[in-house]
Amino acid sequence: MRVDVYVPLVLAVLLAASGPPVGRLLAPAYAARALVITGGVTAAASVWALILLGGTLLDETPAVMAEAQENRLHIPEPVPEVVSVLAIALLVWGTYRAHRVIRTHRATLRNLQRLRETHPADSELIVVTSRTPQAFALPGTDGRIVVSSAMLAGLDAHERRVLLAHERAHLRHRHDRLRLVADLAAAVVPVLVPLRETVTFLLERWADEDAAETGAGREITARAVARAALLSHRSRLSSALHLSQLAVTRRVAALQAAPLPRARLLAVAVLASASLPALGAADATSDFLHFLGSVLTP
Repeated sequence: MRVDVYVPLVLAVLLAASGPPVGRLLAPAYAARALVITGGVTAAASVWALILLGGTLLDETPAVMAEAQENRLHIPEPVPEVVSVLAIALLVWGTYRAHRVIRTHRATLRNLQRLRETHPADSELIVVTSRTPQAFALPGTDGRIVVSSAMLAGLDAHERRVLLAHERAHLRHRHDRLRLVADLAAAVVPVLVPLRETVTFLLERWADEDAAETGAGREITARAVARAALLSHRSRLSSALHLSQLAVTRRVAALQAAPLPRARLLAVAVLASASLPALGAADATSDFLHFLGSVLTP
């Protein structure tokens, strides 16, 4: 098996390293979409590459070894055995991590559904009486916004409008789905964890920019982001999208600067890079099929 099988794994490392620069050069909406799509394709290609590497252990099965000895055949070793064993171990670990992500996601959706059912169906806003300042979006076809009474009390009228616009952006653009793809990619290919963190930050920046464009303006939006983060420092609801303290200083600084350009050519270039791991995996598949033929053909 040639070096092509390792291309998706190498590109996963490069993608994790290039994520933050892309986020600094592109408008958040474009950067987040491009990185999520590219990360998802790269993760899928990497998993397939690991499956191919693990599959080369077929030549070590007793039946194949006995057949080879009986017919005096030499079975080529496409990759070192230790590489195949390591690939299988990574697959098992990644499957376990992905299962945990999906289980946590489903548990969160069930909890949010129970919260949704306790309030009128025609109400977008759910106000929860609580001393803990927090705000988050309830994803779904009938998405809602949950805000605690403490958060509302700590913001003025302009800042409350920004808060609601921010959460509406999360719902309108289905950021929960983008976040789930990034979480799964990081679960099955751990080197993509930095990409997941970049995507999480970009989703918050995307919602900030949407809130600023609703008429509140960048200055009031920056003030609302800072105030909400200060109020919610005690919040521990990490499983939902919310106005968090994640890189608040960078978010406020970005709102105080001019909007980033919608450099579509750069976004297209990032998306085009997803074809490289796919092509590498496809070529490695061809090699594996040739290897399989040499193993199974008497």
